[in-house]
Amino acid sequence: MTYLNSYFTKTPEKERSSAAIAFFAALDHLYSTAPSVATAIVQELQDQRAFLKMIASENYCSLAVQLAMGNLLTDKYAEGIPGHRFYAGCENVDAIETEAIELLKEIFHVEHAYVQPHSGADANLVAFWACLVKRVQTKEIERLGKKTLDELTPAEYEGVRQLLVNQKILAMSLNSGGHLTHGYRHNISSKMMQAFHYDVDPITGLLDYKSIAKQAQEIRPAILLAGYSAYPRRINFAIMKEIAASVGATFMVDMAHFAGLVAGHVFQGEYNPVPYADIITATTHKTMRGPRGGIVLCTNEYKEFVDKGCPLALGGPLPHVMAAKCVAFREATHPDFAKYAHQVVENARILSEALMQQGVKLVTNGTENHLLIIDVTPFHLTGRHVETALRQAHITCSRNAIPFDKNGPWYTSGVRLGTAALTTLGMGPTQMKAIADMIVAILKATTAAPTANGSSSKSLCSVAPDVLETVQHKVQELLVQFPLYPEIA
Repeated sequence: MTYLNSYFTKTPEKERSSAAIAFFAALDHLYSTAPSVATAIVQELQDQRAFLKMIASENYCSLAVQLAMGNLLTDKYAEGIPGHRFYAGCENVDAIETEAIELLKEIFHVEHAYVQPHSGADANLVAFWACLVKRVQTKEIERLGKKTLDELTPAEYEGVRQLLVNQKILAMSLNSGGHLTHGYRHNISSKMMQAFHYDVDPITGLLDYKSIAKQAQEIRPAILLAGYSAYPRRINFAIMKEIAASVGATFMVDMAHFAGLVAGHVFQGEYNPVPYADIITATTHKTMRGPRGGIVLCTNEYKEFVDKGCPLALGGPLPHVMAAKCVAFREATHPDFAKYAHQVVENARILSEALMQQGVKLVTNGTENHLLIIDVTPFHLTGRHVETALRQAHITCSRNAIPFDKNGPWYTSGVRLGTAALTTLGMGPTQMKAIADMIVAILKATTAAPTANGSSSKSLCSVAPDVLETVQHKVQELLVQFPLYPEIA
């Protein structure tokens, strides 16, 4: 292990854990074949150990989850579902996928789960088309007196296809915190359906359910979608279900960001989508602390259509990633996961309060979940300025539009912060307050760079060197106390 020992020397080989030994062995072997790739992987670990990860959509999965992704299963095609594959030799994949499905049903108390989507975007495609096929295609086939899609004439099929792509979806706008896949013009979701959007209240930044209900009555969407990428509050799914039912819409929830908060019993009652949604999508990373991937949960009414994700929207599943998902789902059944999920939200609350106490403006004046959004306009900065300045200070976050943002989605007027990853490291209230102090120090010490014509650049900025050095030092002190993957030292 000559190569890796040059990076990791704290723990003698004989004292390393089995997970660390496996990690070292895998990377040493990789280095012998592709040294540039191995070096980049190790450098990424070093970088993540040197920065506070505050990107709301990122987390740290366990070494067990990571190791489950690097195995022989990647060599196996397994199109279809357990017990009904289009390839022979899928017995082991069947066992893993079945276990993952059963774990999700246990965790979320749902009737059915589908674990094949490669990402949250893929999961949404499967869900959208499952809804459309169920609502439109099956009814048209029956109306035409046929039994299957293959029995339709070319003209009949074209008629069905036109109906499918002219259905309506009503979802939260990207401007208000929705996701690209919720009907954004530059995303395929707006090209396969007519997309309509609801916004948050321009003053409070909160959802206005009466306004959404009025829009739904006017639009009569086939799908009413709830869920977000950058909304710091909970959603009342009982009200959204009532709205969907009032117009005969399928009620879909994208809980990619807050799946772990549902699994950890933080979101309960009317704030838990499971009792209300017809179909739910999520990612398995973010607050779920698993590998990058997607899932679809649904009632038995939608099971048949969701399980046809392949060939509907997907190709062959990734068995090695499904194995890693299975490991993560098993971890989520442990009582410690619920404690973790509650601490994520508590940390976000404390961080937001500490920032506001120092005069920082937050979208919706706080948070009820794992994320918060700083409106940086009072500092005469763009989101890109602050993202860059914080990164220089060894705090990693993502710039994010605020509602009705005048700077658009590239420069933005805000930054989004999340507490899921820092909570995984073991950080709590004391650390959140300290981090708030660091962020405020950087905000106050950052200025937009002038352009050649004397105006302020929207992207280039400078940070007072003394403040930058001080914050970098404080970040390092904090991360020494809460090391990433201490098993690999």
